[in-house]
Amino acid sequence: MNHTWNKIIYKIWSPIYDSLFNSGLFLKARKQVFSDIPFKEGQKVLFAGVGTGADLELIDSTKLDITAIDFSPDMLKKAELKFAKSSIIFIEMNAQNMDFDENSFDIVVGSLILSVVPDAAACFSEMKRVLKSDGKIILFDKFAPETKKLSLPKKIIRPIVKLLGTDIGLKFEDIYKLHKEQLKILVDQPVMLNGMYRKIILKKCDN
Repeated sequence: MNHTWNKIIYKIWSPIYDSLFNSGLFLKARKQVFSDIPFKEGQKVLFAGVGTGADLELIDSTKLDITAIDFSPDMLKKAELKFAKSSIIFIEMNAQNMDFDENSFDIVVGSLILSVVPDAAACFSEMKRVLKSDGKIILFDKFAPETKKLSLPKKIIRPIVKLLGTDIGLKFEDIYKLHKEQLKILVDQPVMLNGMYRKIILKKCDN
């Protein structure tokens, strides 16, 4: 996966994205992710890789200071149209190299982004960088099991699936291990397809 290809593939995905990833099992999983998040009035919240705004539909955005970014202008346009009358700030931006200062947000949300960006480690590092001390990162994504090797069939199809815009072999633990000192895992639970998709909440604990 690379930036140019991602823009192309998500231009193709954008007209049908909601029908595939904001309905059925995916919608149920998204609701589970956000059902018990204690957003507080006035919090600065970043949606990194907001896509078509599927997650925004599940929260009360009127009481929050929300910034939503995405690298795909076509996906972002879908979200902007949905929330044209809101105060949400939409910006076309690369989540692997954000134009925000350190310690800018109380909460950073990343749904189905780490598995689609070319450099998941860089994206995760940026999420941590722009997060305030004691702030939280909320992830909803698919990850390969930490203790299992990819099966031969998955190894074979992994490069092909990447061409469709996602990585089925990414392990969260490989990304997280470099940030254990500053990020504490509060929640790590399966939400879909026998644990392939997980809800992970982390808290930033600066020393």
